[in-house]
Amino acid sequence: MDLKEYFDSAEGTGVLATADAEGKVDVAVFARPHVMEDGTLAFIMRDRLSHSNVMANPSAAFLFVEEGPGYRGKRFYLTKTGEEQDTAFIESLRRRSYLSDRETDSGPVFLVRFKVDKILPAVGTES
Repeated sequence: MDLKEYFDSAEGTGVLATADAEGKVDVAVFARPHVMEDGTLAFIMRDRLSHSNVMANPSAAFLFVEEGPGYRGKRFYLTKTGEEQDTAFIESLRRRSYLSDRETDSGPVFLVRFKVDKILPAVGTES
């Protein structure tokens, strides 16, 4: 599957599931990930619960539900491979500008990278 082509063309809603070191789960709505040149998926994160969780536990799952009827989309099983705080690079990746982020100091921003371990349909199992 060409991940860059998929995320460049697909519209929908994404949900990132993470867990802390003890296994306490959190889910959060996230934008489509950025597909990096090395094939990893990258998410822009603030220093909030999802980021805290992947610092303690590198495993995560991303559910992307495509717009339209039915439950089309994909489940991505992920492992964190690294992160960076290059603000200029992160800003260059943003697809949208959030005025509230610019008006106030909302804290540090991270680009968190994940390798894709497995991809399944949004509903059901592999065929």
